[in-house]
Amino acid sequence: MTGPGAGVAGIDFGAIRGQFPILDQRVHGHPLIYLDSAATAQKPQCVIDAEAEFYERDNAAVHRGAHELAARSTVAFEHARAAVARLVGACADEGGEEIVVTSGATAGLNLLATAFGNASLGRGGAAAARFALRPGDEIVVSKAEHHSVLLPFQELAARTGATLKWFDLDDEGRIRADMADEVITERTRIVAVTHVANVTGAITDIAPIIRRAHAVGALVVLDACQSVPHLAVDFHAMDVDFAVWSAHKMYGPTGVGFLYGRRELLEALPPASFGGSMVELAWMDREARYMAPPARFEAGTQPVAQVVAAGRAAAWMMDIGMAAIEAHERLIAAELLRLGDIEGVRVLGPRDNAGRIGTVAFDVQGVHPHDVGQFLDAQGIAIRVGHHCAQPVHRHFGLYASNRASSGVYNTVDDAAALVEAVAKVRPFFRV
Repeated sequence: MTGPGAGVAGIDFGAIRGQFPILDQRVHGHPLIYLDSAATAQKPQCVIDAEAEFYERDNAAVHRGAHELAARSTVAFEHARAAVARLVGACADEGGEEIVVTSGATAGLNLLATAFGNASLGRGGAAAARFALRPGDEIVVSKAEHHSVLLPFQELAARTGATLKWFDLDDEGRIRADMADEVITERTRIVAVTHVANVTGAITDIAPIIRRAHAVGALVVLDACQSVPHLAVDFHAMDVDFAVWSAHKMYGPTGVGFLYGRRELLEALPPASFGGSMVELAWMDREARYMAPPARFEAGTQPVAQVVAAGRAAAWMMDIGMAAIEAHERLIAAELLRLGDIEGVRVLGPRDNAGRIGTVAFDVQGVHPHDVGQFLDAQGIAIRVGHHCAQPVHRHFGLYASNRASSGVYNTVDDAAALVEAVAKVRPFFRV
């Protein structure tokens, strides 16, 4: 069975699809087929309701009021943080000491780069010295990185005099984890890599990279934007030091992301932004005393309603089961990979359905990606076109841009089949 009711492990994914009101519409006269979840995922009704109900019932500033609404909003905020922690295998008590709220994964990565830079200036005292960078130190990334990973650490290297190095990619666009011993040296201080590449959908063989990084005393920063929504992750078991991801890709609201950090590292890391709610004591004539994590990194007013909704999304995903979500999306990936069987169409990334997720980028020979995207949109099919904020990996494939189809829990094999059928008509339509 490949239709809307097809299930994995007894789960009715057709009923799950029915929880997404935005999908119940027609675009240009066709039923909407949404295959752009790697850019942003759609939201189930329970997540939409969670945000609205917070505003209707509990809305107040958190951690700073003695009245009933302030108490309720604080409880809801921290309960959501704990749900997110459970989703990724972090400390899941109501304190949530290992989960920092940010405005997105990009903000989390910039927070880390700024904090490391502040430590390099001597801020944070002796405890923060482990994060300091000096000329001759090395920061390692990869050619598969989203610009939100590449650019903050590229700038950090420029500010501190450190050297930026990178993992190359194999023919399928996978990070060359087998080169870990060569790329990561005794001078390496930070290794920042993607868990799942946003262009190729390839899952990085992260274990040897983490082992080598820790063997030389380097910190590991993981971009988990494309893994948290699609795979079961456990940051403790993986032994990563920091990780970032965005709520809007895991069926939550926009404007919210999360930074995971091992508790002892967050306790030593100096703050990156400053203002209310992150300071314990402030004076006019001496350095402030900052609060313990995660408050130390959450200056200002938090997007409380959105965090509450993100917590609801995390709980909703765990209720379905991440193993079931992964298995369901693997069926869709198998169908999407049939794009590579079309004459004149090239899949960027692994052609096999192992070690990847249901994100498939492709190039249609002789047709600009934007034209491909518009052709598909006219048939109600939404995909992403462009360089997907990852220009180096496109250069690796000899391209500037591509088309990208990416699945979510609400997609069906029939959605993917409709895309394959439509893409097969692109080159004849443009008379290529």
